[in-house]
Formats: sequence, structure tokens, C-alpha cells
Amino acid sequence: MADSTTELAPQELRVLVAVADTGGFSAAAGPLGLTQSAVSHSVRGSEAKLGAVLFERGRSGARPTPAGERAVAHARRILRLYEVLGAEVRGAAAAGGPTAGGPLEGTLRIAAFRSAALHLLPPALERLTARHPGLRPEVRVVRELGAGTAGEVAAGRADLGIATLGGSDAVPAGLLRGELLEEPYSLVHPAGHPDPRALPLLDWNENCGSYTRAWWRRQDWIPRATVQAEDDGMVLTMVERGLGMAIMPALSLRGAGDAVEITDLGPERPTRSVGYVTTREQAGTLSVQALIRELRAQRHRPAA
Repeated sequence: MADSTTELAPQELRVLVAVADTGGFSAAAGPLGLTQSAVSHSVRGSEAKLGAVLFERGRSGARPTPAGERAVAHARRILRLYEVLGAEVRGAAAAGGPTAGGPLEGTLRIAAFRSAALHLLPPALERLTARHPGLRPEVRVVRELGAGTAGEVAAGRADLGIATLGGSDAVPAGLLRGELLEEPYSLVHPAGHPDPRALPLLDWNENCGSYTRAWWRRQDWIPRATVQAEDDGMVLTMVERGLGMAIMPALSLRGAGDAVEITDLGPERPTRSVGYVTTREQAGTLSVQALIRELRAQRHRPAA
């Protein structure tokens, strides 16, 4: 049987999240409707229950310790389940509710990298919200660097993330993952250029080097990148202006216009796997399950 002396109440969880999000006890007090001393007392009580220091205090505010980061991530995820609990129970109580395939309601928080947010999510969300008008998707565009979209899910800031799978940054332990599509890389260059391979190489930090690195080493025609752009959209625009060539995945090329030409790199071309990541608890919620179904159905529809 669990020791109730170590259990944190919902309000204690809200305090931990607010302090982490605002960066200080005083800053967290206002949104919570508490005094600074009440916030400080709550944090000290949580630390005593958990037996760990959760925040480093300083003149500039409060910053989560490694133990605090874990505690705050769990707090966000637990509080999110309270929200889902209410939404799903209300839906089930309604006539023809979710248990009978009826409408879903509430927020659905999604983290996605730029090209997925532009080209993969919109049609899936359009179909999802047409079936469930009470569902409110909230999409955050997150760069696929470092923790990326999977890190947003692990930290409890997103219910589901659209992520690149199998790259140099592994999906955090404890998350569930599923592949949605395998997209090839292609050479993109100004249309009609007589020798596109002689052009400067354009690249961006978010490009999945782990998928292409071994392949690139075998290509003696590929120079070092001379221009490092902010994102794939900027790279594509620069190619359209005739400033260079690039090696880009299929999702990034869905917005390509007539000013560029896309050349297949052959049977040995690199590919990247795009999929979803979610937590075990969110994988059991009806809204996340419905979104995953729509994303999987997307594979069988032609690209817009």
C-alpha cells in the first residue's frame, strides 16, 4: 500500500509546475492566486515528502534541479490526466458519448517539427475536428534539435509529438513510438540549371545528419555546406533564388514551386522515419488514439 505521506496533492503539483514555468516563487504566486510565502511553503512541503531538493534558489529566481525536472514532468503529466479524466467522463455521460464512438471534447496538445506541422498535421486535424467539433488541438512547432518534440512529450508539455525516429537523439525512455511514414531524401536545385551538383550546398541545423551522414561520406561530389540557414523553408527559398542546391526530405519539399527541380538520388538514397511519440498514459486516451488513427490513415492518401 502506498505511503500517503509521500503523495502530493493536485495543488502541490500545480505549484511545482508554476514555479518551473515562471522561474520563481514570487512569479508563480500571482497566477496561482497565492502569496509568495504560501508557494515557498508548498515547495518545501513537497521536497520533504519526496526527500529531494527540487529547486535551486537564487537571486534570479528558482530553477529545477535534476530531481525537480523529473518531478515537474510527472506533475504536468498527472495534472493533464485530471483534465482528460473530466473530458472523457463528461463525453461518456452524454448520449452517444466516446464509449459509443461519439464526439470527443477538450484540448489535445501536439508538438511537431516545422514541415510536419505544415504538411502532415493539417489534413489529419481537419478530419479529426470535423468528427469531433468539441476537440481543440493546440499545436506547438518545436525544432528537432536536442530533446525536440519527444522531449516536449516527456516533459508533459505535449500529449503527442510528431518526431523523427532513429536519429542521433534517441526517444526518451518510457515513451511509446510508432512509425507514420518513411520519406526519401532528394537533391533539390534551381530548375534548368546545367550542372546542379556544382552549386554550393545549402543546409540547416535541424537537418537529420544522422540519417544522411554515412551516405554523404560516400558521395565525393557533395561539398561542405557553405550556407547554414535557419530552417528547411529558408533553404528551399534560397534554392528557388538560384543560390545553391540542397539535399532535403520529402516533407520539406511539399511546398516546392516551379522554380526548383527535384532529382531522385537513386536506390541508395537516404531516408528518414517520421512517427509519433506519446506517453503510456496518454496512449490510452481517446483523443490521442483518434489522432493516431487519422495520422496513420494519412499514409494511404495522396500528398496534397
